[in-house]
Amino acid sequence: MPEKFVKYDSWLKPYEKAIDARAAQYKKKRAELVGPKGKLIDFANGHEYFGIFRTEDACIYREWAPAADAVYFIGDFNDWNQESHPMTRKENGVWEIVLPGRDALKNGQHVKALVWHSGRKEERIPSYAHYVVQDPDTLLWSCVIFFEDEPFAWHRTRISHDAPMIYECHVGMATEREGVGTYKEFTESVLPRIKADGYNTIQLMGIMEHPYYASLGYQVSNFFAASSRFGTPLELKELIDTAHKLGLRVLLDVIHSHAVTNHAEGLPGFDGTDYQYFHEGGRGDHPQWGTKLFDYGKAAVLHFLLSNLKYWMTEYHFDGFRFDGVTSMIYMNHGIGTVFGDYSMYFSDNVDVDALTYLTLANELIHSVKKTALTIAEDVSGYPGMCIPVANQGIGFDYRLNMGVPDLFARLAEDVRDEDWDMWLLWYELTGRRPKEKVVGYVESHDQAINGGKALIFRFCDKEMYWFMSKNSPDNILIDRGMALHKITRLMTFTLAGEGYLNFMGNEFGHPEWIDFPQPSNGYSYARCRRYWSFADRDDLKYKYLGDFDKAMLELGKQDKLLPEEAHSLWVHQGDKVMIYSKGDDVVVINLNPGQSFTGYFIPVNEEGDYRAVLTTDDPKFGGFGRVDTEMVYHAETVSDDRTGFLCYLPSRTATVFRKVRK
Repeated sequence: MPEKFVKYDSWLKPYEKAIDARAAQYKKKRAELVGPKGKLIDFANGHEYFGIFRTEDACIYREWAPAADAVYFIGDFNDWNQESHPMTRKENGVWEIVLPGRDALKNGQHVKALVWHSGRKEERIPSYAHYVVQDPDTLLWSCVIFFEDEPFAWHRTRISHDAPMIYECHVGMATEREGVGTYKEFTESVLPRIKADGYNTIQLMGIMEHPYYASLGYQVSNFFAASSRFGTPLELKELIDTAHKLGLRVLLDVIHSHAVTNHAEGLPGFDGTDYQYFHEGGRGDHPQWGTKLFDYGKAAVLHFLLSNLKYWMTEYHFDGFRFDGVTSMIYMNHGIGTVFGDYSMYFSDNVDVDALTYLTLANELIHSVKKTALTIAEDVSGYPGMCIPVANQGIGFDYRLNMGVPDLFARLAEDVRDEDWDMWLLWYELTGRRPKEKVVGYVESHDQAINGGKALIFRFCDKEMYWFMSKNSPDNILIDRGMALHKITRLMTFTLAGEGYLNFMGNEFGHPEWIDFPQPSNGYSYARCRRYWSFADRDDLKYKYLGDFDKAMLELGKQDKLLPEEAHSLWVHQGDKVMIYSKGDDVVVINLNPGQSFTGYFIPVNEEGDYRAVLTTDDPKFGGFGRVDTEMVYHAETVSDDRTGFLCYLPSRTATVFRKVRK
């Protein structure tokens, strides 16, 4: 029998019975869904039964609407006649209509369900709709028939299964023009860039259909529909297939933590009640997000959500998921205003055991559909066991986002002078994680540059970036400082903050300003809802320095397999603002002192031998000042106090990786 993860952390011992109870709850719910010997992979097939599909001799539409009094199928096919096509009520609240003839429904036709409840009728988009579009004139949304005459011809590919180096992407804003980018543009222009930069995984945001573009896709209306803003379902498949041919994993940013409140476009009130998919009353409403909250205790809701995961994996060949809003899911108060400083907070009445059970079932399912699938939890609370296998009583995620790191860097950039940065705090925040649980480290994601935030380099440099990012512009101390800290924070994070790494598109080359989606407050402008890719490509701009450094850092990480290696502290000195640590054969030396360089600084290492600088933020080709000699060979030996190391010049505000020379 696999050992319980409580053995990994002695602080969990007082809560062993609570952990046992939660594991038992998962097994009980699983048995309720599939029986003692059933498989979740055979249960999560709602998308094969519900929705609109065609057979050899008919077109069929099925819907789950248990409280509805009547349901009618309406659309172009019957001139929107509200009475001509009633659906038949079957068992368990299922409604069905069979239209004779394979061509009874044709591609491009718009359809809806008309649901009657307690004397009221409402037009609704089918809950399993695969393609939903908005009319540009009326702004109303409807389901569009999109049958594929032939199955998509997926290529046999070998994608990377190395430690994830993730490029977080939003297709719509991945264009330099002012407007909404497309799947085709992303496939042709952005995917080759990601591959060339050295990332091995992409994470796609905003794919599940959402009526409000400025929500970034985090208020989903149609869970089985790929957003039509960017193109067709076929074009999304071509994007994913192309990514796979390039060796890239593709993760979906999946939103199962909440749903949009819209009746006309989404799930709320579909059958006339507010509790079909969601909690009834106030518990069904998120107080900050203004969204609806799923009732994870209902078997029908679990069937819907688990089927949704399997659908995206089997229909679109996604290689895994980043689960959004996990903290909100697993606590009754959604983690709002909560400081998780005591283990008892993870086992109180504030915890939603049904949500934890769902997440455990989801991870079991995902890894049964595809053994190599990758799942990542967005959980700021640090819930114990989140990234422990289900067999060891964990929730089953592969990684959690190391969300404290970007918050720390944003706070330091805004509120703390360089000379006051706490080296021990940096070490603690960058290396702290639960035993046996892997995390994805990152300096910034999309989160840090929206809702009034800024890109980290813009926090460092601000308006100076408008005037001094040309290589021909006069020297500017704020730009020099910002570029140095941009590179140092990334190298520190890449080598310390996780077994995986994430970057939001454009941030690798210091994309300036902030993200502002078109909305009333900016006159529906797309000016800051795009990426200036040309900044990274132009030889006359300093952005290219930063992009080239990012590429070199990732290449070094791949060569030396740095992400899986454990970091060992060799020296931390608060007064000097110096931090030195080892990762395998590499030694990372960081001098965050803004004004002092050190001559003959002792660099401790793990073993005697020769060392060379293989990457430094101060390299002129990365916009540095060339104060680190990359040709010099440093000989490490054991000195009188039994310390092993070598002496070298340590310039201010630099980070350098030394590698042991193996003969």
